[in-house]
Order: sequence, then structure tokens, then C-alpha cells
Amino acid sequence: MIFVKQSIPDVVLIQPKIHGDDRGYFIETFRHDKLEQALGYAVGFCQDNESKSNKGVLRGLHFQLPPFSQSKLVRVVEGEVLDVAVDIRAGSPTYGQHVSVILNSENKHQLFIPRGFAHGFVVLSDTAVFSYKVDNYYSPECDRGLAFNDPALNIDWQLPSTLLKLSAKDQNQPKLQAIQAEAQAFNTDVNLYD
Repeated sequence: MIFVKQSIPDVVLIQPKIHGDDRGYFIETFRHDKLEQALGYAVGFCQDNESKSNKGVLRGLHFQLPPFSQSKLVRVVEGEVLDVAVDIRAGSPTYGQHVSVILNSENKHQLFIPRGFAHGFVVLSDTAVFSYKVDNYYSPECDRGLAFNDPALNIDWQLPSTLLKLSAKDQNQPKLQAIQAEAQAFNTDVNLYD
């Protein structure tokens, strides 16, 4: 596995070694020891999630407040998505900036997104199966979101807005400026990864 720090260094792209021949392929999709060595701190994943979505479905941008903030390790099992992580840690030098990468079933890349980031993706292929690990359980009380189309974020979702399909919840998320008080909560999260 190769671990590549992104423009926001806390976000890490993971490129697995693909062993393939005429029978198919084999990859390691997760190595706890190598991930922690690359990050420089411990991560304790506790839950795996999976979704299937059609082209144009945009899920996000989502995050959870402390004490249920989450790190995520995301990948695409089938299809292709544009995956986006937005830094919402108050006081961070990259606050409001984002990383976006193409994840698909061909490149088999994964993205590690630490606590203190909003996360979302849009499906670029006809369908996509999206799989991810989290290091904290879902909490409805701490569940929050960020507007995918906030001009302050300047995210290019790579599809015309007329093709995007969002839940009612994701169509009405607040803009970055409106979540500044909530972003302060990440500064007091004792489990926040520095």
C-alpha cells in the first residue's frame, strides 16, 4: 500500500497494490498496522457501512459533532464516484478548503478522512457501491451537514446541477458560515486527531 498525503495533509489517499492475472485480482483493502504507521496515531474502526446509488446521486456533505465525531476510510467496490472531504475544524489553516478525488472499482483507491471534516460523494457512473469504515457509531443527535453547493466551498462536482439527485435533508443543509459555532466543538474533542 502507498499512502499519499493530499493538499490537506490530514487527508490520505491509499493506493493498494493490485495483484492480477487472467484469473482476476487480489488486494489488501485494510491493514490496521500500516494505516496507523502512515497516520502516526491510532484509529479504532468499529463499524462498516455500504450504500448503492445511481448516477448523479450526491450524498453529503455529512459530519458528526463530538463526542461522536468520526474518521472514515472510504472506497468504491463497484462504479465511480467523486469523493470530497471539507475541513471544518475551526482555527485550522485549511478551514473551509476541500480535497476531492476519483475513487472507482478500477483504481481501487481509498481515502482516509479524519475527524473534523465534512464528507460527501457524487456518483459519476451508472451505479456505484460505496463502502466505508467509521471509528465511532452513528448518533442522530450529533448528525450534521453542510451545503454541497455553498459558493464559499467552490466544489466542482463534475456533473451539471440538473443531474444531481439529493435527499430533502441534503438539499437544505446550512452553509459554512452558519456552522462556525459547531466547528468550534472540534477544538474540544479530546479524541480529535492532530
